[in-house]
Amino acid sequence: MKEVLKTAEDKMKKSVSVLQEQFTEIRAGRANPNVLNKVMVDYYGAPTPVNQLAAVAVSEARVLTVQPWDPSVCRLIEKAIQTSDIGINPQSDGKIIRLIFPSLTEDRRKDIAKDIGKMAEESKVAVRAIRRDAMEKLKVMKKDGDISEDDMKTAEKKTQDLTDKYCKEIDDLGAAKKKEIMEL
Repeated sequence: MKEVLKTAEDKMKKSVSVLQEQFTEIRAGRANPNVLNKVMVDYYGAPTPVNQLAAVAVSEARVLTVQPWDPSVCRLIEKAIQTSDIGINPQSDGKIIRLIFPSLTEDRRKDIAKDIGKMAEESKVAVRAIRRDAMEKLKVMKKDGDISEDDMKTAEKKTQDLTDKYCKEIDDLGAAKKKEIMEL
């Protein structure tokens, strides 16, 4: 019974951390090095993340600088950023690449807030699916005689409490991210 609850909680934590990771990659009109997390550079035939080839830093509120450790890679990084889906055109002087984040329009902010809501809802659906799986395992354990009726009721209550806790955490994360997007 305890291992069922532990597994369910671990999976719920993972769902929340995946959501947090998705939120860090959202371009919010201010410079954020995490937008480059998914940009891969074809470096000697191997796809390599930008942050392994260059120092990525926020130089101003809306300017991100990418300074390659090997200047010969500058063109490759610039090309990878242009072909990525982040929607920012890099400016390079051959040594440093600058990404200037445009301020978001009101419509774009609303679209991003809608996407944040969808992501949060998908995470809550995942948490509820984890709850359902845990409940089914508990029913099988009771049917097999591994746990008593009282133990099952207690475990179901704990599972529901975990679900409520992580759904609230997801709602809080979503609300905070929406607020961040809309206040720019």
